[in-house]
Parts: sequence; structure tokens; C-alpha cells
Amino acid sequence: MLFAAPLFVALALVTPATAEERTVPQSRTEMQLSFAPLVKKVENAVVNVYAERSVERRSIFEGDPFFEEFFGQRMPNRSEKQSSLGSGVIVGANGIVVTNNHVIEGASDIKVALADGREFESTIVLKDERIDLAVLKIKGDAKFSTLPLGDSDAVQVGDLVLAIGNPFGVGQTVTSGIVSALARNQVRSGDFGFFIQTDAAINPGNSGGGLVNMNGELIGINTAIFSRGGGSNGVGFAIPANLVKTFVASAEHGNATFDRPFIGATFDAVTSEVAEALGLDRARGALISRVQAGSPAEKAGMKPGQVVTAVNGIAVEHPDALGYRLTTVGIGGTARITVIANGKQEELTLALDRAPETTPRDERLIEGRNPFSGAVVANLSPRVADELRMPTNQTTTGVVVTQVNRGSPAARIGLQPRDIVIELNGAPVTTTETLEAMVNENPSFWRVEIERDGQRIRQFFR
Repeated sequence: MLFAAPLFVALALVTPATAEERTVPQSRTEMQLSFAPLVKKVENAVVNVYAERSVERRSIFEGDPFFEEFFGQRMPNRSEKQSSLGSGVIVGANGIVVTNNHVIEGASDIKVALADGREFESTIVLKDERIDLAVLKIKGDAKFSTLPLGDSDAVQVGDLVLAIGNPFGVGQTVTSGIVSALARNQVRSGDFGFFIQTDAAINPGNSGGGLVNMNGELIGINTAIFSRGGGSNGVGFAIPANLVKTFVASAEHGNATFDRPFIGATFDAVTSEVAEALGLDRARGALISRVQAGSPAEKAGMKPGQVVTAVNGIAVEHPDALGYRLTTVGIGGTARITVIANGKQEELTLALDRAPETTPRDERLIEGRNPFSGAVVANLSPRVADELRMPTNQTTTGVVVTQVNRGSPAARIGLQPRDIVIELNGAPVTTTETLEAMVNENPSFWRVEIERDGQRIRQFFR
């Protein structure tokens, strides 16, 4: 897998062709039709994104007490500049650009180059690693050509599309193809799984570029390819435009982070065996396996054993599709959830809000002579768990490690972010204040119990 100031965004919409209006070529003349007028219409809104970042090259002696003492100061860590190249799409006339987060991740200097050769400095307005999107703002007061955001829910398998970007840094390139599939998940590691698949050639450098329909609308941001050799094999993936709209709107409102709705429930895929047991005609939907007390899911009437089959009347193919549908509705909205249980269909109303911080996080850096020294810990809550991308089936109470400083005692014993501290010397750890008080007692030995990815780990130290 490869990963190829308020804001005012113009979202011009063009009514897409219906299924009945779509036709296949009927003659040689129609086969000789050209995409050139469409390319000319949209090419100025697709840009090259150049990101420069500083990378620290660590000394080979780092971590060795002997060599650090005698050579460490003579051979310090060195920094060097690295550049990456990707693509982006201008969606706001005031210079708002959408690209992939992995294109600009860690960058200290970002430049945007237009198709006409002009280059501009830009700043990051909003970025999110989990959905791999970023919004940039071009510096300056110039007016820019834009690509209107289309309705990705209107896209159908077989629709003609163009992929526009800068593969391998050779310059703006246009490829054509069709939509090969919709609602693809398990495309890459991470927790976003809802992609448009296309056979239009996408290569490294295309990341962040546009997937465009025949109406000249942006229907997706090209993101990833399946390839072992780094080239296109006709299997490329794009983030749907409807999610891009929600993300841009979050940036427009000045949000520092992109929040997705907190549901308070755990969902599993519906296998053919589960579908047969539940009396479903086919394996589809999201099976509710757990509902947290007091959560939005419980308040909506969602219960374990129910299968979510649609959101606002749109079919849900799998749990990732459910997450996508709720995210595009957005924080503060409500969603009509269709569920099936015992052969009966029911509609529920789910209020969408951000994950709550039910317990103040009280983040603390543990110091002193103890195994936790160098670890930053916080009181766990749904909000903190969401920020740390912890599984929703884990507990949302207790004390969690949020950061481990390099070379610290906590790092040397193998403590990791997202570890939940359960017990210390047989006593339960309920808050960060409790943990800090315990380690300050300085016992002669340490018996530590943590939870990592749902597994309990016990360790002893002196």
C-alpha cells in the first residue's frame, strides 16, 4: 500500500447525470470525443504541493553510556532537510487547498505551485492523520480558479472519471478511467475505511490530487494505490468529496481539530453466518456488539444484537461505512438510524456530538526514581481515548499513558502510549494524582499491571 481568518469556500454544485441519462458510445464519432474541454476547465484548480521538513539524524552512540560520556558531545545529532512532493486541489477562491495529510505531515515549509507556473507560500489550517486530509491556505490576496465539490453519493460504479495530479514530479498529468467500486474498506492501516476505487492511473505524487467527474466536479481526493513496485496497477483509491466537504467546513469554522461523532457503541462486521442467524437476506450492515451506559447510542435506543443497515436512508455496507456516514452528517446533527433485530426493522434518532471529557484529564509528567519516570499520564475519558485512537471496546476510565520521553526509565521498561495503568503494587490506580502519590512513596520493589490492546501485562522491577 502506498500513499500516493475565517474561510469562505465556494461549493458550486452541478446536477449530476442520472442513471437513465448515462449512455455508452453509439458511433465512431462518439468514440472520438475528447476530454480536452473538461481538462481545460479544471486544470488550473489542481496544484503541486511541495513540503519541506527537518529530519534529525541521531548519533550512532546515542543510548550507549560509555560512548555518550566520551564521544556524545563530539558527535551530536544532526538535522537535514527532506522534501516531498504531492498534489492538491483549490476549493476556495481565496486560496483554500485540500490535500492529503501524509503529503504535508511534519513539514515546516509548504509551497503550492499552480499549473501556470506561479508559486505561493502556504500555511496549514487543519489536518487530520486518521482520515488523511489537510486544508492549506495560500498566502496572498489573489483570486484562484476553483474546482467545485460534487456529491460523491451520486457516483456510480462505471462512471467515467479523470485523475489529475503530479505523478513522480514530472508535472501535471491527466489520466482517465472509470469508478471501479464504492465504499471500499481495509485499504490501508488506520481507522478510515470508505474509499472510491478507480482504475484511472494513480502513481506516487498523485496523492492529494483530484478525481473529477464528467461535470467538472471534484468527487474525491486521490490518496492511495495498491502496488508492490510503486507504479499504478489500475487499483487506486480516493477519499469521497462528501467527507472533504465536512472537513473543509470544520476548517472554515476555525476548529483546531477535526472531531468525529462519539457513538458509545462497538460494531462488528456481519458475516454470512451472522446474517443467516439473524434472518438477513445477505451479509451487510454493522452488528452492535456493545453499548456504553449513558452514551448517545444508549439514549437513541441502540442495543447489542441489532444490525444497523442504513443512515438517513443510505445503505450501510459495513462498520466503516457507518462511521463514514455519521462523520459526514457532522457534529451537532442528528441521524436516522435504521436497525433490524428479530426480523423487525426500526428507525432510531441518534444525536451526534463530540466525545465527552467525563473526567478532567489532569495530565502529569511523572518524575523521580521510579519505572514511570519520563511518562506523561492522563485520566482516561471518551475524549482522551478518541484523541489517542484507542479501541472503543476498551475501558474509558482510569489512567492512560499519553507520551513516553525518549531514553527515560519509562521508555527503557517498554511503556508505550495508550497503555492503561491498572494496578501498582496491588493497589488500583484510579487517577493521575493517585499514581503520582504512589510512585513518590518509593517502595523497594515495583509490581506493575497495565492493559495494552485489551491484554493484561504484569511486570516486576527493583
